[in-house]
Amino acid sequence: MDAATLTYDTLGFGEFDDFPETSEPVWILGKEFNALTEKEDILSHVTSRLWFTYRKNFPPIGGTGPTSDTGWGCMLRCGQMILGEALVRRHLGRDWRWVRGQSQREDYVGILNAFLDKKDGYYSLHQIAQMGVGEGKSIGQWYGPNTVAQVLKKLTVFDSWSRLAVHVAMDNTVVIEEIKRLCMPWLDYGGAACVDLQGGMPERNGCLEGACALAEEETALWKPLLLLIPLRLGLSDINEAYIETLKCFQLPQSLGVIGGKPNHAHYFIGYVGEELIYLDPHTTQPAVEPCEDSQVPDDTYHCQHPPCRMHICEIDPSIAVGFFCRTEDDFDDWCMRFRKLSHTRAGLPMFELVDCQPSHFACSVDILNLNPDFSDSDRLERFFDSEDEEFEILSL
Repeated sequence: MDAATLTYDTLGFGEFDDFPETSEPVWILGKEFNALTEKEDILSHVTSRLWFTYRKNFPPIGGTGPTSDTGWGCMLRCGQMILGEALVRRHLGRDWRWVRGQSQREDYVGILNAFLDKKDGYYSLHQIAQMGVGEGKSIGQWYGPNTVAQVLKKLTVFDSWSRLAVHVAMDNTVVIEEIKRLCMPWLDYGGAACVDLQGGMPERNGCLEGACALAEEETALWKPLLLLIPLRLGLSDINEAYIETLKCFQLPQSLGVIGGKPNHAHYFIGYVGEELIYLDPHTTQPAVEPCEDSQVPDDTYHCQHPPCRMHICEIDPSIAVGFFCRTEDDFDDWCMRFRKLSHTRAGLPMFELVDCQPSHFACSVDILNLNPDFSDSDRLERFFDSEDEEFEILSL
């Protein structure tokens, strides 16, 4: 293993500082808290997030590969956390809370099962690592935020239960028209129906694509959107012009940020003052197996100590920002809020939000919105990050 990917292992929970006594607002994934009067609510909110860490003694990846991801899987675990938050919003709602020892809803168990460290989990480390091979990443190699985003995009296509529409916005640009076409594939952009359900549609996991979505009242007009935006906000250090807009955790659609330090990934879920709040995957825990009744021992999937914090200037400029929009109205609200945030905060916006695809874009929507069975990998390779994380650099 490349020595550059080796990281520490925070096994001593006693090392974590208590939450600061401050009058400044605390923002965590779109919710505002008062640290002086709502500390228990803050910790409950943090503990309810799915926490994926290094694991050991799981079945070998690919049958003969690693049985632990310690030292190399932290970005993969952060990808699991941001996707897990999207699935919680999708199936359980924003206000769902986890309580230790309490019997959990069937949907919660279904979400957690999808991430267990086994080869047949939709979003298991095994699936992410092996799908990454198609992106030029060997098993055990460091991933960047962009690679994780592209891999998760392809894996979600097989999840007919969640039926997420995943868009990875490249070139520092979010195109509204692209997203609406993706989330309403059976409609044209003007609102006219364009899918003939009588003509036959491809089946996946025994479910008709499109028809299944139309049968669900909540997704009849919109497939819930997971929006991931890979960015590089500087060269070796974050450009201070983007620090204020990086504090996008105020938006109710926020899923947080994956990034961290070079070869050392974290899942950022909020901020207080000039400190980012994050969940750290660098703790090695034993792999978990479901019980005979299909319940999952889940204590180790929830961080039950105060969250970690770091100064915002310490974050590596290579990140991916995530948002979840359950409905079209939710997406329209996100567009309005982001534009307002970009104009009212000091500094520069992290990315551009435009109505239509700019004419200088050389690639089509179909190329960027990948299907897992694509064949022209050479043509697509340039849209994925290499080991050097080749993002377009945002500058003043």
